[in-house]
This record gives sequence, structure tokens and C-alpha cells, in this order.
Amino acid sequence: MSEKRNGARRQSGGPRKAQEIFDATLDLLAEKGYEGLTVEGVAQRSGVNKTTIYRWWPSKGALLGAALIGARQLELTAPDTGSLEGDLEALLHTIVTLLTTRPASDIAVSVLGAVTHSPELAAHVKDFLADRIAREQPVFDRAVARGEITADIDRMLLVDLLAGATWMRVALRQLPLEKDFAARAVNTVLNGARAAG
Repeated sequence: MSEKRNGARRQSGGPRKAQEIFDATLDLLAEKGYEGLTVEGVAQRSGVNKTTIYRWWPSKGALLGAALIGARQLELTAPDTGSLEGDLEALLHTIVTLLTTRPASDIAVSVLGAVTHSPELAAHVKDFLADRIAREQPVFDRAVARGEITADIDRMLLVDLLAGATWMRVALRQLPLEKDFAARAVNTVLNGARAAG
């Protein structure tokens, strides 16, 4: 975590107060969308003076970017099921939950819509996604150690194929997900769709 973000936590009352700011940011985003999200609104809901918030996050986009990484609503712990297939299924279940359970689903959809209009927010979302792929690395490190994949495999591509399929199905096609969606998606990505010949 950057010194600036650490500094923000110290200046705004420590980790607990930072969490209150982040929670207020994402709650307002879910309720009002990106256009309705304001630093003033976050200050009012969190009980932190807006000048304090602006001191550490100079814009709404910067605040939201920090909240996406630091808020409890979007926490991610790399699973350890004992196999790459099991770990990827668990990761995909986390993404499915994010996109189908409120308020996380409202947050995700609001961010998706906003990044197309805000280059600044897009840059912060890129940081969020970099943080996510970094947290997912143990899944692939263990798979390499078990001999399930080679060390040079494109890890980001694997995650993007699975996450992209989920976003397409839920957010764009707006179709329900079958109970075995995660298992089928992982199997298709790892083993392919072509029938054995």
C-alpha cells in the first residue's frame, strides 16, 4: 500500500476511519451511481471533514480508486483448494457473487459504466485490477509447484477469460447463471471445447 494511502489512514483516524470512508464511498456509489457520488456526500456519511478527504484523495476518482482496493465489500483472499481447477472455480464463484449480489453488483455495474466516460477513473480501476491479479498469484504459484501448469503461462489471460465470460453473461446478456457455470467455464478454459478425437 502506498505511503500516501497509509498517511491517509493515519490522518483520518487510522484504519477504522479509513474503512468508514471507503464504505461510505461504495455505499453512495451503489445508491447514486458515479455521477451522484460526491466527496461532500462521502464526508457527510462517514463523519469525516471533506477537507481531510481531499487532502489525501484529491478527486472523486482517486477516492473511489482507493475505496475499490481498500473496502471490505470487495475483499479477496486467494483460495487454496489443492488444485488449480478448484482454485479457479472458487475465484469464479467470488466474481459471480460480486456481480449477482447487492450492493456489490451495483458497485461493479456503476464502475463499469463510469470508466467509459472518465479517463481518470479508468486509471484507478486499472490499479484495482492490478491489485486483484497480484492477490491471485498464489493460486498460480501453487499450480506451478504441483506441475499443473508451466511457469510461463499467461496468468492474466486465464483470469480474464473466466471473469470476462461472467461479466458478459451477467452484466451484458443479463442471463441467469446455472449452478454449474463456474465448473463448466473453468473446465472449458483449462481443457478446451473440442471433443476428444
